[in-house]
Amino acid sequence: MQTFAKKRLEIVIEHPARKGLATILDAQKVTGYSVLPVIAGSGKYGPWDEAGQVTSAEGMVMFICIVDPTHIDRVIEAVYPFIQLRKAIMTVSDVQVVRGERF
Repeated sequence: MQTFAKKRLEIVIEHPARKGLATILDAQKVTGYSVLPVIAGSGKYGPWDEAGQVTSAEGMVMFICIVDPTHIDRVIEAVYPFIQLRKAIMTVSDVQVVRGERF
């Protein structure tokens, strides 16, 4: 089966910033993404988890996007100023997909 080279963009960000990030991705014509809850982790300030949080406002979410390599730099440049001042991490990795026309 033929596969196609793409980029996987993952962004973990504070839940309240979810809609703003989605707006940026939509404006950059990212053709699709998934948003998943992040229930625990460890970072600059040590381990954390969702236990004891009264609302989702303190929680984190992860965006997963598959982007064509010719567009990844433009998307990163649009997203970075938004995540720069927030609790967030962004990673980019190489992936192979079987339905390349979707991205």
